[in-house]
Amino acid sequence: MSSAARTPLQTLVEAAASTGVGNRIERDWTRVEVDPVTLQVIGGATKAIAAEMAQLLFRMAYSSIMRESRDIGAGILDCSGRQLCESDSTPMHCGSLPAYIKGIERKLAGSYRPGDVILHNHPYHGASHAPDFGIIVPIFLRDKHVGFAACTGHMVDIGAANPGFSVDVPDIWAEGLLIDSARIYRAGERNQALWDVLQDNVRTPEANAGDMEAMIACCRLGARRFAELLQKYGLDTVMSAAEMWMDYAERMLRQRIAAIADGVYTAPDGWLEDDGKHFGKALKICTQVVVAGEDIYIDLSGSAGEVETGFNCPFTGSVLPTANFAIRTLLLDEALLAEEVPQNDGVFRPVHVFAPEGSIFNPRYPRGCEARFVQINRLPDQILQAFSPSMPESVTAGNSATVSCLAYSGANADSADDSYWVDIEINEGAYGARCGMDGLDAVDNLMANTRNNPIEETELNTPMRCERYELRDDPPAAGRWRGGIGAVRRWRFLQPVSVGSTGDNRQQDPPRGVFGGHPGKPGRLLLNPDGERPQSLPAKLTDVRFERGDVLEITLVSAAGYGDPLQRDPQQVLADVLDGYLSAPQARRDYGVVIDPPSGLDLPATEALRRQRAGGN
Repeated sequence: MSSAARTPLQTLVEAAASTGVGNRIERDWTRVEVDPVTLQVIGGATKAIAAEMAQLLFRMAYSSIMRESRDIGAGILDCSGRQLCESDSTPMHCGSLPAYIKGIERKLAGSYRPGDVILHNHPYHGASHAPDFGIIVPIFLRDKHVGFAACTGHMVDIGAANPGFSVDVPDIWAEGLLIDSARIYRAGERNQALWDVLQDNVRTPEANAGDMEAMIACCRLGARRFAELLQKYGLDTVMSAAEMWMDYAERMLRQRIAAIADGVYTAPDGWLEDDGKHFGKALKICTQVVVAGEDIYIDLSGSAGEVETGFNCPFTGSVLPTANFAIRTLLLDEALLAEEVPQNDGVFRPVHVFAPEGSIFNPRYPRGCEARFVQINRLPDQILQAFSPSMPESVTAGNSATVSCLAYSGANADSADDSYWVDIEINEGAYGARCGMDGLDAVDNLMANTRNNPIEETELNTPMRCERYELRDDPPAAGRWRGGIGAVRRWRFLQPVSVGSTGDNRQQDPPRGVFGGHPGKPGRLLLNPDGERPQSLPAKLTDVRFERGDVLEITLVSAAGYGDPLQRDPQQVLADVLDGYLSAPQARRDYGVVIDPPSGLDLPATEALRRQRAGGN
């Protein structure tokens, strides 16, 4: 913990307040006492509504990015945009829903009617980034507006300069369709002209139309279910119960914050590889966490300035929910708490963020900000690093903390109108080890929480064949508890394919080990890895063309270790050798464990070697 804040606390408090989303509280109902049983019933009902909304969207969605990867969020919000409940899906989507409501309220407040369906994706007015369409349906009890049902989902294509992803773009207009609070249904009647414009200006109209229909159905279901709850228990009772749940969530998080010593906690500076255009020019991430009583202030001052590509982060729709998620999951770990703490507006209240305007975490309009996956995932990792000296039993070692998203596209060979196919793939990194537990292998982590596309799904719908999909070959990062291992996937293209990619291989800044654990392993992209001249590619690609027969190998980042490797249980090291994670020479080198393949673990030799390395006799 450092002795003084980079930004004085009072200045930080004022700055965070000026840049936060804020809530204009509207209560057109009377708060009443709710008995404990009814409170639990209503709380469970709202949670079930959000879960049912998400399940309907998973089942109905057309594209694999929503149906298989589950890159969506759904929930119910009140008239002030406060989140009452959310689905257990991608935290980025759910956490950003209040910002979407704030965005549409600028234009539409007070004008909603039953049957309205609103579409919004403006990243400077609440959207997490332009490809994440938000569908919002106002909820009415009879003729009274009482809240919103909302969902977000990543669209396969939104008509950008290039299919799928476009990192190297000059501004947000090059990132595709920009929809600011547009009614696609007005009082139950579809705006067919707008609907046609939305489908006529994308490369994947069938997928987009199918996904939007699924999102509309999701929100209509949520609105109907919540209205039924209101009809059963009454507006005053339901909203009073929701208020109690929000206050409870806030109180639980504040209690955990108050248990941390006041002060400034500083993470080592992090580095992003580049902005997708100026390759090799690293971008700094500075993170300080200020604990003051029952509040936490996250200060990103000193981080890199905004860049001239799409590698910037929308502040309200991406940075704020990420910071909140990081604090909530660290302090309200569901595996350690005896009671459940719901994810609602209450957990947003004690967490405040400041990022200077004009920085990579708070860009100025109209900077591009589509490729914000990587930076967002680094923030929770940085916050964990900041708290690691003071909360050793709660944090992880360095995570892969990056999202490797690739968009593959090409012309449909059997189409007469030169239509496109586009497929989006989200690949897996790994979790860092934590006290008492090895890191998880080959799993998306931190803010992503998305699933990988099944190989069969991709092969069925694209001219691509998977030739390898397994854990990477090199050993995991050593530690008393080892780091998680990233995956490696290899695709062969059966016809010309264009690829866009947003990622960070962390070549310059691999995941950091903690308390003596070893650092993680960087990732890489290789073209034709078995050819005479394999070519190393940057993690960020904008519409790069590959020819028929080319092979692309994606190796994902492995996470870091926790604790001194010499303290790892020798039986665990032996198990890693037997499972193929380590060789016997690597066990000796990294852990001081002597394994004789014919006879197994040589415990006396191991103890002697470890004493020697520790400086003993």
